[in-house]
Amino acid sequence: MSKNNKTLRICLVALCAAMYVPMSMYLAVNLGTLRISFASLPTVTIAMLMGPVDAVCTALIGEFLKQLLTYGITYTTVFYLIPPALRGLTIGLFTLFMKKQAKRPEQYRAALYAVCSLAAILTTIGNTLVNWLDSILFNYYSPALIFGGMIYRLMLGIITAIIVATVAIPLVKLLRRQLAKS
Repeated sequence: MSKNNKTLRICLVALCAAMYVPMSMYLAVNLGTLRISFASLPTVTIAMLMGPVDAVCTALIGEFLKQLLTYGITYTTVFYLIPPALRGLTIGLFTLFMKKQAKRPEQYRAALYAVCSLAAILTTIGNTLVNWLDSILFNYYSPALIFGGMIYRLMLGIITAIIVATVAIPLVKLLRRQLAKS
């Protein structure tokens, strides 16, 4: 990989991680224990464009900044970084699989939607487990609070993942054209 290409990748990861923060904090709606957020868009975009390593880095950096600005550093901060990284890893591995077959993930929408839905399920389960751990450590555990809305959170996560993938597809195509010009 050329030095310019490495620099470009680092800049794209940094920009997407920076976009993750306002998208998760200010472009989100809280409905009780349900949260609608499009913070995964930068991670999904980088995963489709570059693969798992860059997507995981984007998610880790973006979520760390969000956690830092929202809650500060706590015992469980590191654990909250894992679920978004799972999303980037899952979609990034799908991109890697497609690249090995000389294909692009956005060309196979049904498979992409399925992988994004799987990533949403893994992320939701991961967030629930981290919330459970947080509730145990900080002594506020309630089964209704932690697990009560699990089905709704899973459904909302899948719907959000499909919407995010739908937005990411033209965005990735546009970025590919722009990157080809540079």
